[in-house]
Amino acid sequence: MNYHRSLGRIFSGLIAIGLLCALPLANPASGQKTVGWEQVPAILARIKAPTFPKRDFDITKYGAVADGKTDNTEAIRKAIDACNKAGGGRVVVTGGVFLTAAIHLKSNVNLHIAEGATLKFIPEPTRYLPVVLTRFEGTECMNFSPLIYAFEQQNLAITGKGTLDGSAANENWWAWKRTGNDDVRRLSDFNDKGTPVAERVFGEGHKLRVNFIQPYRSRNILIEDVTINNSPMWEINPVLCTNVTVRGVTVISHGPNNDGCNPESSKDVLIENCVFDTGDDCIAIKSGRNNDGRRIGVPSENIIVRNSTMKDGHGGVVMGSEISGGVRNVFVENCKMDSPHLDRALRFKSNAKRGGVIENIFMRNVEIGRVAEAVLTVDFLYETGAAGDYKPVVRNVVIENVRSASSPRVLWIAGFPGATIDNIRFRDCVFRGVEATEQMQNAGSISFQNVTIEPAKKGRSRNSPESKP
Repeated sequence: MNYHRSLGRIFSGLIAIGLLCALPLANPASGQKTVGWEQVPAILARIKAPTFPKRDFDITKYGAVADGKTDNTEAIRKAIDACNKAGGGRVVVTGGVFLTAAIHLKSNVNLHIAEGATLKFIPEPTRYLPVVLTRFEGTECMNFSPLIYAFEQQNLAITGKGTLDGSAANENWWAWKRTGNDDVRRLSDFNDKGTPVAERVFGEGHKLRVNFIQPYRSRNILIEDVTINNSPMWEINPVLCTNVTVRGVTVISHGPNNDGCNPESSKDVLIENCVFDTGDDCIAIKSGRNNDGRRIGVPSENIIVRNSTMKDGHGGVVMGSEISGGVRNVFVENCKMDSPHLDRALRFKSNAKRGGVIENIFMRNVEIGRVAEAVLTVDFLYETGAAGDYKPVVRNVVIENVRSASSPRVLWIAGFPGATIDNIRFRDCVFRGVEATEQMQNAGSISFQNVTIEPAKKGRSRNSPESKP
């Protein structure tokens, strides 16, 4: 692959020395509505965590036993039903390890896992039947239930300082990453052909992994304070949801595709004060895969990520790759990202089968320690690359007051003719310890204003005196 060592038409040969650039900002494309940080107060005003009546439904009163051996699925279901029928409240899990299979939340129910309590999920796929309407990697299908699932409900919560343990391991769910490829290809064929969702039936006898927490077509959702680990794949995946708050959550899960939080075709989402230490992207914003994403046609939009820590992962904040419905208006601020096993800080990934318009993305006040690939990556050669009819778009990206201590490079951008990578702006940033030349292919306007890029190995001009410490 022949990458151009330039930043579109305005940036060339960057990295040989420490650099301070002061270049004019690019203007948004003609006709586009200007969007910026001034939109955040209105978005936050719409995001309101649900409240619940002061009624508690202790699962032990419905027969649950905290011995780590008893199957408490039915007791938890009874407590949820009673809470829902009473008009709402908390279903409370306290003290010890409670074994369970699928949990289906209902409206006005707060599933509260108290400090010192663990909900441990049985790693037997047949316990997650009957099949439900879900998405697997952005494609709708009928499959095993997610571990915690809600369909067309409102006013939902999962709270408390306890632990949700998915029990996934190489001996059960994670093995399907290697052995379930035939089912993944079958679902992809259904997507390509437009097969009716009711006919895309998987479940028993098949090997499509499930997500941990998936509210589907629901609204007014709070996930707060819990620790989540050992998920079959994605941890928190609201799909076609509105008004979602994810606050104070700790995700520590290093299995395959163990993304931390993936809002998908959802709007008005707040992710704050969280810690992500994952086997895949820390946060990945999505909107459906290929024809399915275009058929449903619902973007993810109005998403705020703030005051969070990203450790291990493929990316800190990522858009894609299942992005065919588009994403817009994403605001990231006051975060820390640092790990030798964190590949990128901000990442966009798509191809000509996914397509999708990604626009109005803003990042500010972010401290980055070490990333393994680049601070910013735009990868339109992901998987099938330029083979397809839907040219992806990334435009109007503003990165300001971002500081990094160590990275191979600042930018890794790979586009192809006809795709759009344009109007990316850096302001007031410092990138230190940069080790290699920037890599660019088929990019448009990229601008730098008051930006310092300092190589890991400093040099000096032949015509300049040695600088004094």
